[in-house]
Amino acid sequence: MWLIFAFLSAALLGFYDSFKKKALHDNAVIPVLFLNTLFSSLIFIPFIILSSSTHLLDGSLFYVTQGGWDVHRYIILKSCIVLSSWIFGYFAMKHLPLTIVGPINATRPVMVLVGALLVFGERLNLWQWIGVALAVMSFIMLSKSGKKEGIDFRHDKWIYFLVLAAMLGAVSGLYDKYLMASPEDGGVGLDRMIVQSWYNIYQMAMMGAMLVLLWWPSRKKTTPFHWDWSVIFISLFLSAADFVYFYALSMPGAMISIVSMVRRGSVIVSFLFGAALFHEKNLKAKAFDLALVLLGMIFLYFGSK
Repeated sequence: MWLIFAFLSAALLGFYDSFKKKALHDNAVIPVLFLNTLFSSLIFIPFIILSSSTHLLDGSLFYVTQGGWDVHRYIILKSCIVLSSWIFGYFAMKHLPLTIVGPINATRPVMVLVGALLVFGERLNLWQWIGVALAVMSFIMLSKSGKKEGIDFRHDKWIYFLVLAAMLGAVSGLYDKYLMASPEDGGVGLDRMIVQSWYNIYQMAMMGAMLVLLWWPSRKKTTPFHWDWSVIFISLFLSAADFVYFYALSMPGAMISIVSMVRRGSVIVSFLFGAALFHEKNLKAKAFDLALVLLGMIFLYFGSK
């Protein structure tokens, strides 16, 4: 059952990426990101209030448990990791084609495996090595596709922003499983709703400070902000995708490696949006690169079972 929810989260995440690209077109990044965290917080604040002051949500999927500093310190760290990934990712999304951003983001599960190899000394099996090799090959071929659009992977800072965002996203995924896993399984055992509700609020506070201290004083010297209704859809689809994602992780037997790989299937949705809505170029070459990424995910899936 948790695998079904992982696929649903992937589809929702694809729409989130597509609306994010739409909202960032010729727009200021920091205000868009702040509004994303604001609207996401507004979605969950009623659940926090109703859970703490009434019995309406008792026993439901939307009930938010209460916790002290021993709980919120983990959530604050989660907020810092995710927000760092988003800041780099949003700037990269603004300046790069969606059909390049999606496939690179889809390599996050590979980053998780390589990180486990380097940091924890884990050994990869043959299936996983093939998956890693396909992902590296797709990245090389994607760089060739990017050159046709004037994007040099070795010297383009937005590519580095995107890769750094993907790496931080991989760290966040591993941390999520640590937060959701029970103490018996080596985790913290936090309730998924308290994590999702409060990490949005903490991110809103952090982005509010950035908006006031960094963007507002220099707003006339940078890209101006204009309202776009797609900003609301960013928050709606992200909140729904994360809700389903956290619910999947909280289910018995859920494997973060598999859930992470399945969620990267969102690239199919965003790729189709990039082709149909944004009319991006070199689609045949990028489609082949995307196929290599997805094939690599299949090998990682079988290698992780």
